[in-house]
Amino acid sequence: MQISSNVQTLICAVCGRSLLTGERPVRYAPDSSGSDYVDVCLLCQEVAVESGWIKEGSPTLFERKRPAPEEPVASEPILRRLSEHELAIVEAADLFNASAFRRTIAGIAKSLGPPKASVVPISGVNHEVVITIAWDLSWYQYRVTLDSGQPVRLEERGHELGELEHSFMEWNARLEDDGRLVPKIARL
Repeated sequence: MQISSNVQTLICAVCGRSLLTGERPVRYAPDSSGSDYVDVCLLCQEVAVESGWIKEGSPTLFERKRPAPEEPVASEPILRRLSEHELAIVEAADLFNASAFRRTIAGIAKSLGPPKASVVPISGVNHEVVITIAWDLSWYQYRVTLDSGQPVRLEERGHELGELEHSFMEWNARLEDDGRLVPKIARL
């Protein structure tokens, strides 16, 4: 009996490493047209996102007309009175509202009804915020890197609210009918 191996060797487009047998790559489009995808190892995903590459299956906006600029979540006089923690929440909400994910979540909300939402800054050097949007049947978690080229990315999703850490279940925001995320900050 002869055993043949028709395994194709995949190479990470970022680091150039050959992926191990069984290791699954993530596909990214390095240019904004989204036409050609390349394989990226799990270790290099962050580099691909920071470079502005778009993950396969992510919502994209290839619109001919640019929409009018979105009204910020908070106006300038209010922003001056907010703490650093609250400013991070407001900035993350504004970035989410400007992303294509807003439209995705608005579509899901039309089917499943109003969700619960939380916006939680993560301590650390990178100034990251986690946005969680959840229904009884499903949840989506986005990571917002405030000073990144592609600041909003889908981090995780699941089906049971019990899968979420309790720190992400402090429902401190609401979602409007058009998918706009609005934090519940006392001074707003």
